[in-house]
Amino acid sequence: MTTVRDLMSAKGDEIWSTHPDDEIRTALTLMKDKNIGAVPVVENEQVVGIFSERDFARYSIEVDVDCFNMKTPVKELMIHPVYFVDPGQSIEECMAVMTNKRLRHLPVMNNGILIGIISIGDVIKYLLQEKQKTIDTLEHFLWVNMI
Repeated sequence: MTTVRDLMSAKGDEIWSTHPDDEIRTALTLMKDKNIGAVPVVENEQVVGIFSERDFARYSIEVDVDCFNMKTPVKELMIHPVYFVDPGQSIEECMAVMTNKRLRHLPVMNNGILIGIISIGDVIKYLLQEKQKTIDTLEHFLWVNMI
């Protein structure tokens, strides 16, 4: 069974976050600079929300163009409560949570400490790699047994 821990070891452990009082411009700039689609919102070392490109897109559509304000604090757009996964959970469990809750990002917590964040893209990439390994093994098995 492939776990979140396996995915995290392949992905790396860099974490970028924002504060609930940060302006959305600050969070969006961080996301652009780091080429990421979401950041955990952290206050007093606790994850209190998630802010994503999707949240900003919905905000920008809902507000009147004249009222559009890049100084709006992240806390007004972030998603909360936050769903978490732990390093021992299976990738399949993560995919089920993401699908059922319609989430693209899940913070990874270990004993109450944020150790990473995984995206649906990370999960799909990992699962596709695993499926390709299985296909390659089966092709090799068939090739060897045909000779």
